[in-house]
Amino acid sequence: MTPLCYNEINCYLNKGGYTLLMDTGTHVVMGIGLGGLATLDPVVANDPVLFNAVLIGTLVGSQAPDFDTVLKLKNNAVYIRNHRGLTHSIPAIIFWGILISSIIYLFVPEVSFFHLWLLTFLAVIIHVFVDIFNAYGTQALRPFSHKWVALGFINTFDPYIFFLHVAGIIAWILGAHPGYTFLIIYGVITLYYIKRYFDKREIVKKIEEYFPTTEEVVTSPTTKQNDWRVAITTKDRFFVGTVENGHIQLMDEFERIPLPNSKIIEAAKTDKNIQAFLSFSPVYRWEIIEYENFTEVRFIDLRYRSKGYYPFVAVAQIDQHLNVITSYTGWIFSEQKLQKKLFFGDNPT
Repeated sequence: MTPLCYNEINCYLNKGGYTLLMDTGTHVVMGIGLGGLATLDPVVANDPVLFNAVLIGTLVGSQAPDFDTVLKLKNNAVYIRNHRGLTHSIPAIIFWGILISSIIYLFVPEVSFFHLWLLTFLAVIIHVFVDIFNAYGTQALRPFSHKWVALGFINTFDPYIFFLHVAGIIAWILGAHPGYTFLIIYGVITLYYIKRYFDKREIVKKIEEYFPTTEEVVTSPTTKQNDWRVAITTKDRFFVGTVENGHIQLMDEFERIPLPNSKIIEAAKTDKNIQAFLSFSPVYRWEIIEYENFTEVRFIDLRYRSKGYYPFVAVAQIDQHLNVITSYTGWIFSEQKLQKKLFFGDNPT
């Protein structure tokens, strides 16, 4: 049985609350940065009321696509399947810009609606655009495609991007011109993105040279500049490893076995938790474990290996009549906690 996370606090900090908090923090400082950048427009710079309205718009707009985080209150399956989905789609981007700017405009009808809408809309676009570059990705192409777009060369929380914005905000407070300050900062960040793209391309090239039968390489950069996690799919095997300073180190190897065309697997696929996991995870392995009164089917995502553990899983327990007794999907911190989840049930209705 594949080990899960050995420490609840460790898993939560690395893959749960900390990541969510810092991702939100990044979008907050980007909203402030875009508000500062807006002062390059004389219409905004010379109208304090419009500037304040725009700043509110860029702050809210930079957060709006992540309002779907409330879905986590329902259950993990709904959250996993929909987070960064519809709210990051092309229609939603248009909707958020109009909705947020219209609400703000109700309170300050004397300002230029066009400027307010344009800059709020820009904040929403940049939020979705930024999310495409991390390993989690988005369904930004909806409704034309439900495929997850995850380029995987920027960490969900990138300290360089975050602290560049913090430095710009401090400079603004100390008297620097916000427009020119953030113009320079976004120029630097653009070059940084280009660098990270070439970093990833070099990693993929090395892996493909090492494994000639490579079919897919999923990269997940860490907060360290030259430290990456990789999940490699070849013709007949999965490899999980790290790339540090250009050196590839393999940590785990699994035989790539296609899902069997069996009644147990088909029964598992009818479960909402399993469906959510399979719709989201691009690289995973599976296990079937026979017990006296039921069969357990496990799916283990290979992207998030941490200290020898794979915390993101989906599990379904199926009885002898092919009915799903209970199931769960999400970040799990220990086998004991998983069994507790399965006992109490986390089945979406």
